[in-house]
Amino acid sequence: MKHLISSIREASSLFLIMAFIIFSGCQQQSDNSDNHGEEGNTQHDQTESHEYFNLRPEAEKNYGYSHAVRIGDDLIISGAVSMDDAGNPTSVGNLEQQMKNCYADLNKVLTHYGYTFDDVIVENIFTTNMAEFLKQSAYRNTIYTKNYPTGTWLEVKGLALPEFMIEIELEAHKTK
Repeated sequence: MKHLISSIREASSLFLIMAFIIFSGCQQQSDNSDNHGEEGNTQHDQTESHEYFNLRPEAEKNYGYSHAVRIGDDLIISGAVSMDDAGNPTSVGNLEQQMKNCYADLNKVLTHYGYTFDDVIVENIFTTNMAEFLKQSAYRNTIYTKNYPTGTWLEVKGLALPEFMIEIELEAHKTK
């Protein structure tokens, strides 16, 4: 039975890697196309500047990422995890509290740019324990009070550090 579960996990990992490669190729092709103002085209004007934001500058520098970048009216937020200002995991073993900590950090980033959770259009959640996340997911009803964003929920083998049980990334758009 353990061998079967291991085989399924390996197949899932291979599928995700292949999907990423295929998606990257499609994205690269899309990024190279001309922007003729067609409706639905999300390519950004070359004159728009990128505004980066670091919630925890030292930790993010050590891990090599920016927590968010705004391009025009679009805001892309890296996956939030439950960590302190030094980058150490918090609420170890408690998925519910880790999720609340993630949303608190995401709210800080949204607020920095003048956005709210009502502006969120994509939410992707990665968890190491989908069954527990599903038990705790009703908390999202306090976050999204108008509409739910599009998104994906994935159970993964692990996150950046073994103590992390959940990671949430967002994309938001501010309508003029």
